[in-house]
Amino acid sequence: QVHLVESGGGLVEAGGSLRLSCAASGDTFTEYIIGWFHQAPGKEREFVAAISWSDGNTYYAGSVKGRFTISRDNAKNTLYLQMNSLKPEDTAVYSCAAKRAVGFGIVTMMSSRWYDYWGQGTQVTVSS
Repeated sequence: QVHLVESGGGLVEAGGSLRLSCAASGDTFTEYIIGWFHQAPGKEREFVAAISWSDGNTYYAGSVKGRFTISRDNAKNTLYLQMNSLKPEDTAVYSCAAKRAVGFGIVTMMSSRWYDYWGQGTQVTVSS
């Protein structure tokens, strides 16, 4: 059974940085797509970024491109989301999600319904 555990959230001032981690276990993830989503109170869950574990290709939502970087550490089976130049509107619960799949495009990866496994989420709060 795939298990995802996020960490690294917290409170930061606008313009600051945080690095989120997503520790994955329960399978070999070389054929997985891993995504980050966020959900603010009263809003729909939204796509943030995704990475193809096999080839390292990355995909970003327009709102975070140039500020956030998604990466993976194969040896540790851990995914990271480096968040720089944070804005108050980035405040949300951030969750990682996994889908065993290869060869899909960003339109598919942006759908939260496509993913099979989810972590519990970590809160990120950006103060103005």
